[in-house]
Amino acid sequence: MPPRTAALTEGPIARTLIAFALPMLAGNVLQSLNGSVNAVWVGSFLGEAALTATSNSNTVMFLLIGSIFGVSMAATILIAQHLGAKRLDEARRVVGSSASFFALVAVVIALLGVLFSDRILRAMHTPADALPLAHDYLRIIFVAIPFIFLYAFVMAVLRGAGDSRTPFHFLLLSVGLDIVLNPLLIFGVGPLPRLGITGSALATLIANIASLVALLAYLYRKRHPLALHRGEMRLLRIDGAITATLVRKGVPMGLQMVVVSVSALLMLGLINQFGSHTTAGFAACMQVWSYVQMPAFAMGAAVSSMSAQNVGAGRWDRVARTARAGVTFQTIVTAASVALIMLFARPLLGIFLPAGSSALEAAVHLNFIASWSFIFFGVTMVLFGVARSTGAVVAPLVILVITLWGLRFPAAAMLMGRYGADAIWWSFPASSLLSMLLAVAYYRYGGWRRARMVPAAAGIPAASAD
Repeated sequence: MPPRTAALTEGPIARTLIAFALPMLAGNVLQSLNGSVNAVWVGSFLGEAALTATSNSNTVMFLLIGSIFGVSMAATILIAQHLGAKRLDEARRVVGSSASFFALVAVVIALLGVLFSDRILRAMHTPADALPLAHDYLRIIFVAIPFIFLYAFVMAVLRGAGDSRTPFHFLLLSVGLDIVLNPLLIFGVGPLPRLGITGSALATLIANIASLVALLAYLYRKRHPLALHRGEMRLLRIDGAITATLVRKGVPMGLQMVVVSVSALLMLGLINQFGSHTTAGFAACMQVWSYVQMPAFAMGAAVSSMSAQNVGAGRWDRVARTARAGVTFQTIVTAASVALIMLFARPLLGIFLPAGSSALEAAVHLNFIASWSFIFFGVTMVLFGVARSTGAVVAPLVILVITLWGLRFPAAAMLMGRYGADAIWWSFPASSLLSMLLAVAYYRYGGWRRARMVPAAAGIPAASAD
């Protein structure tokens, strides 16, 4: 599997897009499978309180990932645009400068997280029986954050270069290590101590460190075009112009993830008020839903990289066709996934929860109400991916604020006194539908085609609305 950059500006649109997206979709399957297997070990053998602890901790981790996601995505789009315009030297400058900036911010976030993990969990109203477990788990996850972030950054750079296969191969390594190490460290095998929930977090740390080192070693051994070698370490200096672009474009994209994450924290705070059995039921649904969301995330990332290369090449006709192909593919796949989990909800959710438990009943009920909202969510993610390929990052952020903070949380909070937990569950499809309608309106009539990542790209012709 030789390292490569691939031109996404050539070939049939649908076939090229699907071929590029499939390894990312398979990678998402691996990551979700990893989370599901770990949830089985924790939920089935350590109990509902432990599963609640990991759910609260993983929500915090998603918030942290969101805080730096935008920098990574901005760098990826810059790299894709430069490669689409055949500017390899500029792409390498972006890789070096953004990697240094990215690493610095990740370390700061990790240090702050270790110091304030207990306060964060208490602010989330983490149930008392789950709080000590969540604290032990989250502190190790914070230690792992720099490695998780850097690993994700390197893979995002490769995808921006049109290579989605190499990241998938190294995800196989990461997931395999995590799955094998989890039971060994949770229960203790041979000379390994019995660490309980701490062992699950430690397995994640070890797997990410090992996979990051292996991926970097592979890229350097193969002399990947975007790998920086001994005589090019100057490119690791933080460049003011590149950093300014990353911050200007990356912060709004990162804030999109922060908006989603804060919304999740707020919603989890409401759910926690109904007790551990309801939170555990929601955590089990999240495990199943992670698979339903995979086509949307994979296609959103794929259309973003593919559109960015075509924006760099001035191929606006391919950008529009990429959007249509992405929406069509993800809608078909997501709708089929939703239908399956509606039909087989009880056995699927029963993988993570004991049969006959109140948590299982809560999970089946809320899944029936909320799962079909992911069809709307998928369309939104694809259209956001196309828009951000040009550097249009503010409107998607505003749409998320309106739908998640302006509708989802307030509606759930105001109505749950009358309708109980059902008010929370119904807020998901309502807000997702509004988000999709606003995203479609922005794609058709908004000014995203006139946005630019850097002034040098201003010569790229804008397209009329299609």
